[in-house]
Amino acid sequence: MSSVNNDAKLTSSMEDYIEAIYNISKENKVVRVKDIARKLDVKMPSVTSMIKLLGERGLLVYEKYGYLELTKKGKLIGSGVDEKHKVLREFLVEILRIDYEQADKDACGMEHNISSTTLKAIVDFLEFIKHCPWSKPLWLDHFDEYRTGNLFENREKCLKHMKDIVANLTGVINKVTNE
Repeated sequence: MSSVNNDAKLTSSMEDYIEAIYNISKENKVVRVKDIARKLDVKMPSVTSMIKLLGERGLLVYEKYGYLELTKKGKLIGSGVDEKHKVLREFLVEILRIDYEQADKDACGMEHNISSTTLKAIVDFLEFIKHCPWSKPLWLDHFDEYRTGNLFENREKCLKHMKDIVANLTGVINKVTNE
């Protein structure tokens, strides 16, 4: 009988391996140790050690020198980690305007520690931005200008523009409908 607790929390490294196996299995018919080593840029013995540990946890099935396959539980974990990664990368790229490679690396680190509450809020925010009836929010363009230092080049012009907008407001919106 194994002394390993199958319900123990997974480490970030374990999640990275499961996510890698999950993604490789979506791309290829089979998953091999060398595929994982290449994807994660690690040595083959490291992969072999982790495969043994994940197998003991009931997250994958493998035969020595054979192919690997995630179990149902392993696929569920892999899918979840992959989804977190995609959401975080999208937020970093589309909202914060981080370049794709850097966002991908950062998302990999963040995916292991983000709470479900925060992830849900990010998903909701991204959905709001995508489906906002006013298309791309103007403030998102202003954020781009702010980051490049251009937004406040002419502060007085910006303040006058804001005063003009406020001066032209003549009514109160009581109700907004989708009609």
